[in-house]
Amino acid sequence: MKNMAPTEERVGIVVCAAYAEGRRIGDITLDEIPYALQREDSFVWLGLYEPDEALLAEVQARFGLHDLAVEDAHKAHQRPKMEIYGDSLFVVLRTARWDESAETAVYGETHVFVGRNYLVSVRHGASQTYRPARLGCERQPQLLAHGPSFALYTLMDFVVDNYFPVLSDYEDRLDDLETDIFAGGADRDSTQEIYELKRELVTFRRAVLPLIDVCTDLISLRVTHVPDAVRPYFRDVLDHLKRINDTLDTMREMLATVLQVSLALASVRQNEVTKALAGWAAILAVPTVIFGLYGMNFERMPELHWPFGYPLVVGATFAACGWLYRRLRRSGWL
Repeated sequence: MKNMAPTEERVGIVVCAAYAEGRRIGDITLDEIPYALQREDSFVWLGLYEPDEALLAEVQARFGLHDLAVEDAHKAHQRPKMEIYGDSLFVVLRTARWDESAETAVYGETHVFVGRNYLVSVRHGASQTYRPARLGCERQPQLLAHGPSFALYTLMDFVVDNYFPVLSDYEDRLDDLETDIFAGGADRDSTQEIYELKRELVTFRRAVLPLIDVCTDLISLRVTHVPDAVRPYFRDVLDHLKRINDTLDTMREMLATVLQVSLALASVRQNEVTKALAGWAAILAVPTVIFGLYGMNFERMPELHWPFGYPLVVGATFAACGWLYRRLRRSGWL
């Protein structure tokens, strides 16, 4: 087989390489795939990125992929799952990457076809290249010798490991939200942000939770496509997924508590405003009553003709207002 660079030949092909006994033989073209598959101890790793329908049809013909799986891989709107088609596996993964500008996670999809001597990955949307995962495999030929199932583990582990930075950013966002609420009080914007964060965590959980069942199935003996030597590696991925899922559940509970605290703080602040308004209304009621009484234009009011009547009434009014202000201040109404 010739060493070639298929990424330069066809748009959509990221890598097309042959491996034998855990070691990379070299890059091959689509036309050379049948020859590579004839060797008992080799397999082909084909990586695609948003291929068109014609390229997918050609890949399907080369590897004998199932029509339904190819249709799912072309549409790229699937939930994470694993399906068995004869002697091959079809696994759907949701990838996640943190978008700093939008301060949220963006998602993509990866569809993986795994057979006895091939692995085909189809990436869509926001997804990091799997080159680091592939290079990591190639540095462990004794493990890659287990075949495409270990390559599948490497891809799943890479996808799940990229969940942790997203989870960490969501935790930082929750901490900032809690700090803002307790420092500045609750308002409409904070309540809306709580709702948006909770909705984003639900979307993130939809990418994580189904993979727990996928890993459980890959560990179980009913999936004969995975050698016994590779099953413990999927158990490690399962452990990571459970940790992420537990953290998401905790964050959702914390968000519910933060929302309750936010509403309680809003109610407390509203009560404080109401108390302050009631206190000032009580103070203003004193001069209102007194000046309203003297504004009735009665003739028989002795203090009207008394030289000290006016300053006495004004002074008594201010004294009553001052006394009432001090009492309300002490009681916490003002």
